Amino acid sequence: MSKLKIAIQKSGRLNEQSLKLLKSCGISVDNGKDQLKVSVPNFPLEILYLRNGDIPQYVEDGVADIAIVGENLLYEKEKDIEIVEKLGFSKCKVSLAVPKNEVSNDPQFFNGKKIATSYPNTVRKYFEAKGIDCEIHVIAGSVEIAPNIGLADGICDIVSSGSTLFKNGLREMETILRSEAVLIKSKKLSEEQENILTKLLFRIQSVLKAKKQKYILMNVPNDKIEEVSSILPVLKSPTILPLAEEGWSSLRSVIDETKFWEVIDELKSAGAEGILIVPIDKIVL
Repeated sequence: MSKLKIAIQKSGRLNEQSLKLLKSCGISVDNGKDQLKVSVPNFPLEILYLRNGDIPQYVEDGVADIAIVGENLLYEKEKDIEIVEKLGFSKCKVSLAVPKNEVSNDPQFFNGKKIATSYPNTVRKYFEAKGIDCEIHVIAGSVEIAPNIGLADGICDIVSSGSTLFKNGLREMETILRSEAVLIKSKKLSEEQENILTKLLFRIQSVLKAKKQKYILMNVPNDKIEEVSSILPVLKSPTILPLAEEGWSSLRSVIDETKFWEVIDELKSAGAEGILIVPIDKIVL
């Protein structure tokens, strides 16, 4: 029987969140210490633990069939790979940063200057599109120190909270790319592997949908059911069950959590009481 080989980061935050997603999809992941290839007992999947920067090449070559990587890495490596699904975690941005005492917020600041980065292709494409000519210094790590030691006038690097920039006397000038974890696939999959991927993708999408939705329960006077139902931005018509107290019903449905906060006051004004919001593990549509 054919298997699907999925590559994930060998260590780091993307590794942890990728494994968490797979486990949420009902996939048993039980790897021993230092194992770089692990078979899954309850799904036709084989996990490859690889160095992050090598993953796009392995997928393009067909050594790995699919992978979970950061969108920023995919953009930087410029490989012929298809993004199958955006996964919503490991969000970050690739930004230009300059010394805190630099007043300019115009990327033209870098014209004729030096910039240090671990993302030379991303920087090159960005500056070429803006007609900016600068000297790119490629640094594998600790990019933030470059301006302090006179190697560069500014940097381009991943920014999450901005605390690392602040500690090194830098400030963010402009975001040039926003990124999150994505599921990618090789263009060399067999028909059987495509079928396996479809099944895996169904599970992943069920988990991702559940993260954005919540199960809502509330008690509503019977004469207010129609009004409350019209307020709720729900997937389908709510479930209505009679309560022991005459003239009242329990109204239940699924709602986007962010939209709930937009309508909470309307729901209360319409007579809803005892409103509960419950997490959802999976949503299968």
